[in-house]
Amino acid sequence: MKFSVYQVSRRGGREKNEDRMGYCYTRDAGLFALADGMGGHPEGEVASQLALQTLATLFQREAKSTLKDPTRFLNDALFAGHRQLLRYATQRALIDTPRTTIVACVIQGGAAYWAHCGDSRLYLVRGDKLVARTRDHSYSELQQGGRAIAGRVNRNVLFTCLGSPGKPVLDVAGPVLLQQGDRLLLCSDGLWSSVSDADITQQLSALPVSEAVPELVEQALRHAGPKSDNVTVLAVEWERADDDNRSGSISTQVLGEDDFASTIHASTPDEAREAVAETPLLDEAEIDRSIREINEAIRRSSKLRSR
Repeated sequence: MKFSVYQVSRRGGREKNEDRMGYCYTRDAGLFALADGMGGHPEGEVASQLALQTLATLFQREAKSTLKDPTRFLNDALFAGHRQLLRYATQRALIDTPRTTIVACVIQGGAAYWAHCGDSRLYLVRGDKLVARTRDHSYSELQQGGRAIAGRVNRNVLFTCLGSPGKPVLDVAGPVLLQQGDRLLLCSDGLWSSVSDADITQQLSALPVSEAVPELVEQALRHAGPKSDNVTVLAVEWERADDDNRSGSISTQVLGEDDFASTIHASTPDEAREAVAETPLLDEAEIDRSIREINEAIRRSSKLRSR
């Protein structure tokens, strides 16, 4: 494989940056992922990093040097990240669970597969056309899809995420065969809430990802102003293995069959790295027990506040 990749994250007007992103690859498969820790819940930065670290760990374990079933991997890996967040909350007796949105993409065999939960998005741009875009798990997107919504519901509210007490809703897509020059962009809502799909498509089609991504991020910050959300973007340009060398491109052919490269672990904050190290995977029985314990803690807290 050969691809160009560019990633950037800006804190915006928030006190801290709860977005995380990264990628890892073997000789014949790549994983690109982005997570946005949710405000209003504890330790959003831990939630996003823990979810990404779980994906990277499972990718390293299962990609030898390809994944047997990329769609199945994405589904299982996102649920594994969800289980990790439940365990993290249970072990620390948190009243609420750290939560995060997530979008992840696997490229293998010249095709892309992706999955998401929440409103972190993936865009696929070919030439000057937007070929595909994930649909947010929000009530506003449900309404645009023709499904009725109760009048009092806040349509921008998400109805699912990783770390919620209920089972998360995942959407998985692919395979989509890639063509030379295709661009895949993963982003948090800090970008798409301030920059239109048309502008994202235009910038990606007109410039190399190393130039388009910084411009899109700066545009989002300008439009949102002092109260801007965190803005995080990871973009990939797909290139054939026989292309001439280009600045910033990565060729996986230099890796051995059992080699693995990753940027996710290297960017882990200390507190999130410790959480990953201390958090083994949950089985299904433990998931159910964790959900019951979290819900009971929430009920106890609500009773105390009402007195």
